[in-house]
Amino acid sequence: MFKRTKQFFREYTNGVDVGRVHTVLGRDVTRAFDVLTRDHPKSDRPKGRIGRFWDHTKRLFLGLSYKLSPTRRILFAVAMILVVIGVQRQQFSAGSMGIDLQSPPLLLLLSIGLLVLLIILELADRVLIRDELEVARQLQAELIADRSPEVDGWSFAFSYRTANTIGGDYYEFIPLPDGRLFVAAGDASGHGIAAGLVMAVANATLKLAVDQNPDPVSVAEMVNGALNRTGGPRAFMTLFCGLLDPTTGDFRFVCAGHPFPLHRRADGSVTELGTGCLPLGLRPAVPLRASSVTVKPGDALVIYSDGIPEMLDGEDHAFGFDRLRESVGTGGSAQQIHDNILESLDDFVGDAPILDDRSLVVIRNDSQEGVQC
Repeated sequence: MFKRTKQFFREYTNGVDVGRVHTVLGRDVTRAFDVLTRDHPKSDRPKGRIGRFWDHTKRLFLGLSYKLSPTRRILFAVAMILVVIGVQRQQFSAGSMGIDLQSPPLLLLLSIGLLVLLIILELADRVLIRDELEVARQLQAELIADRSPEVDGWSFAFSYRTANTIGGDYYEFIPLPDGRLFVAAGDASGHGIAAGLVMAVANATLKLAVDQNPDPVSVAEMVNGALNRTGGPRAFMTLFCGLLDPTTGDFRFVCAGHPFPLHRRADGSVTELGTGCLPLGLRPAVPLRASSVTVKPGDALVIYSDGIPEMLDGEDHAFGFDRLRESVGTGGSAQQIHDNILESLDDFVGDAPILDDRSLVVIRNDSQEGVQC
């Protein structure tokens, strides 16, 4: 019995960091309160601690109630009323005689039962939604490149991490019949399902556009039109896309609102690429202009989303572009540059939560390995 109890306790508490319970719980409670009360603004300067406590309690009750379905809202209200009645104790006096009335414990037990039932119903919904999100996450993962393109003399390293189950970051490698390689990276607005849908529309349109005409300007224009017609001011995304000729290293690209990629040359210098414009989808037409660069032997391109330089540590300090450039400047293979960036980022962030999706792509010209990098 002792061994089974000990084993159950280990499984039940698996993954719990006792030292972080207070921090994590406090952060979760604050986030839950903000989410539930965002539709119910604060009262005008409630006076004193009691006034603030009453204001917070009222906003929390209303916020929680109106997030429930009508039937469950009534169930929640009844449970709260029974809690209040169940803890009441009434005293009456008649002359020299006193009467002490206390509510039966059955009411308190009934209120607890109703609250547990409400939790069960909400938890069941959450499990179903989680299962649906997992399916959506798997479908989205299939839209993002999961293997390096096979290009002689070139190496690739890439990864992404989402803030939620579904993210809006995107990258793709599309080999062309003539040996050229189309490279794309983007960041859809927002997080979660909305960003994932925008990314899916952009992915389908981009692949169709590349089949028709792989010129980066033409591809970006077609993606912009599709996103603009999709509807709503939130259906937009940043995009960096380019056409690479592996034999010459010539790279023609377009940058639409995306962070400028970094070009690390073989001599160790690091420069930004791009002439920016508005993100795609905001207007029916955007002024896109292509630029070109030659990625020589020993050179590397680092393409990233804003989730990397804007990542915050526990004191709300951003990782920043300077730290990113320093990590890129260390050089090495494509995989080494990729890993150096993420190691520096993880060391800087520590245990702080991830607030934005992040993606990273490193492309390196490995031809003529004798060149010092």
